[in-house]
Amino acid sequence: MSVVKSPLSEEHQQIAGEALQGALSDLLDLSLIAKQAHWNLYGPRFRSIHLQLDEVVTAARDYADTVAERAAAVGVSPDGRVATVAESSGLPTFPEGWIQDGRVVSVLVEVYEVLINRMRARIEATEKADAVTQDLFISLTAELEKENWMFQAENQD
Repeated sequence: MSVVKSPLSEEHQQIAGEALQGALSDLLDLSLIAKQAHWNLYGPRFRSIHLQLDEVVTAARDYADTVAERAAAVGVSPDGRVATVAESSGLPTFPEGWIQDGRVVSVLVEVYEVLINRMRARIEATEKADAVTQDLFISLTAELEKENWMFQAENQD
């Protein structure tokens, strides 16, 4: 049951809702991965990467909020609980413990590549169901690709 009347048909609401919920879980996980990296980073590029990771956390949380609000607007209750994110995120698990700066960059490139591929699949999935949600995914994917490019430019592996 939804307290918000959806502008979409039931079928299209389900398609958009599943895509939005998946994106929400992935984006919240990205923010947690970046914060974990931020806390455990070491190496000669510590300061610049440490600050860049803060930017990733802020952006991922903003993107997650935008996605959750879109879900609510189409009558789908967004679920950002830790258990839901842990169960449904498709992002690679971040390594435990201290992590050298170059390795952080490599891991973030991998995380972004997986996330971008998942977002591109959501763009396709929502093409006919909801152009507004699709447009949101297109915009977010462009930003994620830009962030990935910046990490790739730093990658020394």
